[in-house]
Amino acid sequence: MIRSMETHKRRCLLFNQGLIPYMDALLWQRSLLQKRILQPNLEDVLILLEHPPVYTLGQGSNPEFLKDLDISKFDIHKVERGGEVTYHCPGQVVGYPILNLQYYCKDLHWYLRQLEEVLIRVLAVYGLSGDRLPGFTGVWLEGRKVAAIGIKVSRWITMHGFALNVCPDMAGFKHIIPCGIADKPVASLAQWIPGITCEEVNIHIATSFAEVFGVELVETMKD
Repeated sequence: MIRSMETHKRRCLLFNQGLIPYMDALLWQRSLLQKRILQPNLEDVLILLEHPPVYTLGQGSNPEFLKDLDISKFDIHKVERGGEVTYHCPGQVVGYPILNLQYYCKDLHWYLRQLEEVLIRVLAVYGLSGDRLPGFTGVWLEGRKVAAIGIKVSRWITMHGFALNVCPDMAGFKHIIPCGIADKPVASLAQWIPGITCEEVNIHIATSFAEVFGVELVETMKD
């Protein structure tokens, strides 16, 4: 007798939220993470959104990378993720996966490479070849960084995530050294694909995320 080897995919709740202030999203992530620390069997989550203009610094970031930024005029937050300073604004898709890596692979390097793979597959939809650079985290197009990644993991449960420059106003990046990398410029997908929107890219991110992590995405709304 041959038994079926088919297994059920892990469910992952998908929240497609639009524009949300950074601190609101951060507090939401922290709440989701704490619930999953207490109840590790809860479903995973993928949040896709955009932020109003904001600068964030990783927990060990170098303030010198802020360059000439007037901290009295901008929204700036130092948070618990890894990595250096980065910039978020409308037109940039930010993804926050809340995943319990005990159900996947308990290896942070593996997780970072999976997030890169999600975004590389999204670029491939548009005929663009995304690259990894040895020694760095993120995704590049023709030597220009289009996606940044910074994570935090507690008891193998993830928070923070990735930011893909789709069609943002890139002027905000001029005030910082993005991710602390001075010799590699940043770019947006709109430079290759005029008219591209976050709404259409969100669809491709969700599809790629489900493929790479082998999950069943269940779209839902925030309470």
